[in-house]
Amino acid sequence: MSSAQDPPAEQDVEAARSGSAAGFAVLSVLGLAIAAVVAALVVGLSAAQALSLLGIPDPGPLTTYGLPAVRALANLAGAMTVGSLLFAAFLTPPQTNGLLDTGGYRALRRASNTALLWAFCAALLVPLTVSDTTGRPVGKILRPEELWRAVNQVALAEAWRTTVFFALIVAVGARLALRWGWTPPLFGAALVTMMPLALTGHSSSGGSHDLATNSLILHLVSAAVWVGGLFAVLAHARRGGAHIDVAATRFSFLAAIAFAVIAASGVINAWVRVPAGELFTTTYGRLVLAKAAALIVLGLIGFQQRRASIPALKANPRAAGALIRFGGVEVLIFAATMGLATGLGRTPPPPPEKIPSPIEVEIGYDLAGPPTLGRILFDWRFDLIFGTAAIVLAVLYLLGVRRLRARGDAWPVGRTIAWLSGCAVLLFGTSSGVGRYAPAMFSVHMGQHMALSMLAPILFALGGVVTLALRALPPAGRGGVPGPREWILLFVHNPVSRLLTHPIVASVIFVAGFYALYMGGIYDKFVNAHAAHLLMNLHFLISGYLFYWVVIGIDPKPRRVEPLTRLGMVFGSLPFHAFFGVALMSMTTVMGGWFFGALGLDWHGDLLGDQRTGGSIAWASGEVPLVVVMLALLIQWSRSDARLAQRTDRAAERDHDADLAAHNAMFAELAKRDRGAQ
Repeated sequence: MSSAQDPPAEQDVEAARSGSAAGFAVLSVLGLAIAAVVAALVVGLSAAQALSLLGIPDPGPLTTYGLPAVRALANLAGAMTVGSLLFAAFLTPPQTNGLLDTGGYRALRRASNTALLWAFCAALLVPLTVSDTTGRPVGKILRPEELWRAVNQVALAEAWRTTVFFALIVAVGARLALRWGWTPPLFGAALVTMMPLALTGHSSSGGSHDLATNSLILHLVSAAVWVGGLFAVLAHARRGGAHIDVAATRFSFLAAIAFAVIAASGVINAWVRVPAGELFTTTYGRLVLAKAAALIVLGLIGFQQRRASIPALKANPRAAGALIRFGGVEVLIFAATMGLATGLGRTPPPPPEKIPSPIEVEIGYDLAGPPTLGRILFDWRFDLIFGTAAIVLAVLYLLGVRRLRARGDAWPVGRTIAWLSGCAVLLFGTSSGVGRYAPAMFSVHMGQHMALSMLAPILFALGGVVTLALRALPPAGRGGVPGPREWILLFVHNPVSRLLTHPIVASVIFVAGFYALYMGGIYDKFVNAHAAHLLMNLHFLISGYLFYWVVIGIDPKPRRVEPLTRLGMVFGSLPFHAFFGVALMSMTTVMGGWFFGALGLDWHGDLLGDQRTGGSIAWASGEVPLVVVMLALLIQWSRSDARLAQRTDRAAERDHDADLAAHNAMFAELAKRDRGAQ
């Protein structure tokens, strides 16, 4: 009788899951529709004002209202892609063999579908953006040769074209991936797909555009993680997926961080774009206030969600009713908020109170004069990306040390000093006078380059952050859900890390970056781009840390590298580094001269001399890291010998010098044979 009742029960469960999936599909479509309608309505309030301010003819209602609606769809589809990949990577466990479980596989399929929608909307936005910029109806610019030529002249349309390309890569990758190890790279690729749009628009031009752009990057990434992660968790809960309590708890923590980042970055962006006195008197200001009110409402709903849903799920992982109810309401409010944000991006901000100077237009701020010692030390401009990263890395490290000491474990003070010193170098190199003058002077830029690639990575490698994390983070345990500790182990022990830590590969990445960036013309072409400076700084840090992790890093590595090989890496890279500095000092053309000359700095006229100064900095800066690396290697070798001697002594105490006795007996036997032969 029991077997006769089982199939109907399974059919009922499957029917319930199908109904939940259909209900979530309806919710998703409703959210997309709300975002599109709200964006079109908001733009309808300010479209005429925007066109009159820009002096552009009316491109027609299809562009005026269709562009914001499609852009809202693209933004929401992008957030859903990011959230689904976040869920598959970090919010649901894989199977023991590394393959995705049911929840992770469904999240990847959902990410593939939303990435295709993202790419489709971005493709539609290419002609719509050209139409909006030129003031011509869409029908008149759809000829392929004319459209392609126009896209290369409109930065925003080119950004949408790039988005199409990356979104398609994410869609294909999410469709093909079956193992968990591919989900973190796909999640990173989805975040990268958002960057072309983050680096264009209101925030990328005008005064203080460095602060505005950096804050917008943080704002968009945090919003995508929050709203996209909520979509993914809600979809998993409606299907009755496994480990929903773990997924909801982890997402709640991420959502709290995202809320704080969104609030802080939104305040900074609004402060840059609209004076406080015009918040209530301009359309842009009132939209900012409406968006802030929506964020407060979402924060209150999230707080209530944390109070009601999380405890219920911890008590009973199947009790997802409160999560589904609050999540559904939150999703719809989020959709309206994203539509409002899209409309805000299409609304012209109030005109600046003063006309920005040429240098302020180019780099975002003015310079008080030549870079004296006092200005380098005290004329700070906080970098929202790398300055924030330096502070966060220092705080997380100290929290890990405190956790070890709270349970009675020791942690070397020298490692803490090294890590905090690396954070200090990162903060000073990007937010002090060095970071302030680096975009405007090649010599200061080269000093920043050397600090971020040659000094900070050495200190980070000596800090042993991976070892600290593995000791401080709790293990998942047998049958437990993998957490941050398991993610770190997977990062260290995988084929990609093993390839990157090969001595030749790590050395080539470290050294070749110097030549490709400067001798290959990359710096000269993109010296005026804020995004290029962000990517350069990121490359300096990653390539330097990878090299010194292999050479002197105390953390576990994917492969064992002998001390002689590590020493060879150091001495092998020195000639290339020295030749690079000499080559810079010998050049007769100025890299980025077209940009430095346009800044109009009357105290910075000798551009070639400044470039030669930068070359001498690059040539001389290799000596200090060499001394630090050699000292670190000598200390590590001496400690390794001491540990080997201690192990040998302990073994001798356990077996009463059995190895030594056997060694002496062997020589005695040889001597006996010699005497017998004589």
